[in-house]
Amino acid sequence: MALHPAVAAVRRGVRAALAPLPPGVPVVVACSGGADSLALLAATVFEGHKAGLRVVGAVVDHGLQEGSVDHTARVVDQMAGLGADETLSARVQVDPAGLGVEAAARRARYAVLEQVAAHFATADGPTPVPATVLLGHTRDDQAETVLLGLARGSGGRSLAGMRRAFGPFVRPLLDVTRDDTVTACQVEGIPFWDDPHNADPGYARVRVRRTVLPVLEEQLGPGVAATLARTADQVRHDVDHLDDLAEARHAALAANTPDGSLPVAALLEDHPAIRHRVLRLAALAAGAPASELFSEHVLAVDALLTDWHGQKWVDLPGHLRARRVDGRIVVVHA
Repeated sequence: MALHPAVAAVRRGVRAALAPLPPGVPVVVACSGGADSLALLAATVFEGHKAGLRVVGAVVDHGLQEGSVDHTARVVDQMAGLGADETLSARVQVDPAGLGVEAAARRARYAVLEQVAAHFATADGPTPVPATVLLGHTRDDQAETVLLGLARGSGGRSLAGMRRAFGPFVRPLLDVTRDDTVTACQVEGIPFWDDPHNADPGYARVRVRRTVLPVLEEQLGPGVAATLARTADQVRHDVDHLDDLAEARHAALAANTPDGSLPVAALLEDHPAIRHRVLRLAALAAGAPASELFSEHVLAVDALLTDWHGQKWVDLPGHLRARRVDGRIVVVHA
């Protein structure tokens, strides 16, 4: 029997993600019980076992919904039933203060998955290598991320969307549609969970998914999600290079300064594309939440350098203030 195209699409993405891994190492699949992550897990079991890899299924319970403990137990059983060599669950505390529920849950989830990656690290000389963690974000998620970033004025990084890989994390399904993951589960007889939060219009991402993208498809023609995802790929290399330059510059300027302050004169020597990124990094280092730090905040801080006329401070997310003091920019708690 011919392999269904949806199953083939998911497996193809997973196969490419696993190709660099040597036989015998563990690979972790973050699984929520939804169609995306279950299709990812099933494909990883199929492709991973062929490649001699050990597949670990991991589910994170955010404790945000009634019955989350029972749901987590069901997902653990389901991961084992799909052939995962090992399963685990972790419960996290989500503190939405200053972040919002969605951003706080994401931060807590990534933090515990990084711990999982470290736990399953393999030796490579004197330095252990964290296990690869696969995430189930699809092309539709990428399109939504690009639109949200544009609406929030997040600059070039918003156009670049979600990275295909960062730290221990890899997103194998960014070329796969959400419809494909649902179909793959249906074809393989895998029951999946529909998260009630995915239907709650109180979340901006849900409004983009259920209202904005359908309107764009209706008014501009089909293929908008694919075009947005393709644009992200085209922009990402440029953005990543500028980000790398800015990180090196920020590290050099902030070195040996306990308050993380940055010299105005040196910043004014930088191209705005680098300087704005350095200022954003300074705000993030001081504790500003990335999900709430927008372009207008960075430009307001930049005005402390380029349009200085004695202004007292610039308010930033996370109860922070950027000040110009004695020829330096410093970000402090308000």
